[in-house]
Amino acid sequence: MRDAAMAFSSSLALPSPSPPSGTFRARPAGRIRTGAAGRFQACSLPSPPPDVVVTRERGKSAKLIAALEKHNIQSLELPLIEHVDGPDTDRLPDVLRNDKFDWIIITSPEAAAVFLKGWMAAGSPKVRVAVVGAGTARVFDEVSQLDHQSLEVAFSPSKAMGKILASELPRGSESTCKVLYPASAKASHEIQEGLSDRGFYVTRLNTYTTVPVEDVEPLTLKLAISAPVVAVASPSALKAWLKLISKANNWDNSIACIGETTGSAAKKLGLKSVYYPTTPGLEGWVESILEALRVHRQLKEAPKC
Repeated sequence: MRDAAMAFSSSLALPSPSPPSGTFRARPAGRIRTGAAGRFQACSLPSPPPDVVVTRERGKSAKLIAALEKHNIQSLELPLIEHVDGPDTDRLPDVLRNDKFDWIIITSPEAAAVFLKGWMAAGSPKVRVAVVGAGTARVFDEVSQLDHQSLEVAFSPSKAMGKILASELPRGSESTCKVLYPASAKASHEIQEGLSDRGFYVTRLNTYTTVPVEDVEPLTLKLAISAPVVAVASPSALKAWLKLISKANNWDNSIACIGETTGSAAKKLGLKSVYYPTTPGLEGWVESILEALRVHRQLKEAPKC
C-alpha cells in the first residue's frame, strides 16, 4: 500500500544485524563534502551499498540520519539543493519596520530562519506568527522564550499543510486583516489565494529560493542511483533528483517524501513508487522510508516466476 492514507507503525522497523566494524555507517562514512566548483563527492564509500539517499541541504540531515541509524539503515548524504537569497530578502526589514500585520505566515524552517534575520534587523518589532509544521515552530522556540512580548507563535493549522492554514487562519472582526507571507520564490500561490478568497489582504515577499546541485561526483551518483530509496523533503529536491538521473536507464526505485505536498508532486511527475505519511514530519518520514524498504525487500525476496 503506497498512498497518503497509509497508517505506519513502529513494527515496520527492519531488523538486521549490526554491521561489523569498518562497514559503512550513515553519519561518519557517508558524509558528503564539497570539492571545487560546488562538486559533491563522497568522503568514503559505503560497504554494503546505502539503503537510502538523504537529500536535504548540507548540514540539515543529521536528525534524519540519526533516526535511521536506530533501525540499522545505511544512509548516503547527497544534498540536492541549496538555499540562496530571494529577490525580496533585503526588503523584509523595511516592510516590518514600516507596516503592521495581523499575521506573519511561515511555512518551513528555512522560511523561519530567513524571517528571523530580517525581523532582528528591523529591531524585533511585535509580531504574531502562524506556522506550518512542528519543525517550523521549533525554529521560533528559543526566540519566543527570550523575547515573548515581541514575537508570539499564535497559530498552527490542524494539519501541517499550507492550504489547511489558509482555510483555518483566524480572522478578527476588523474590516481589513493584513498578512505578511515571506516565502520561497518557488512556493505556489495556494496560500495567498486561499487567504485572499477569505478576505485577507496578503503581502508576499519572496525572501529566499532554492537552486539545484548539478555537479555530482560520478561514483557518488552511481551509489545514489543504486539505493532502493531516495528521501526528499521538497518538490525542488525531487526535481533536482530527476534532473540528475535523467540519463540513467530505467530508474524505478522508491521515493520517500516528508509529506503530502512533496508526495503529490512526485506522483504528478509520473513516479510510481511513492511513500509519504499523512502528517508531515520526521517521525512519519522515517516510517515512510522503512515501509519503502520493507516493500523493496519483499519484492527482492519473492520467488521469480
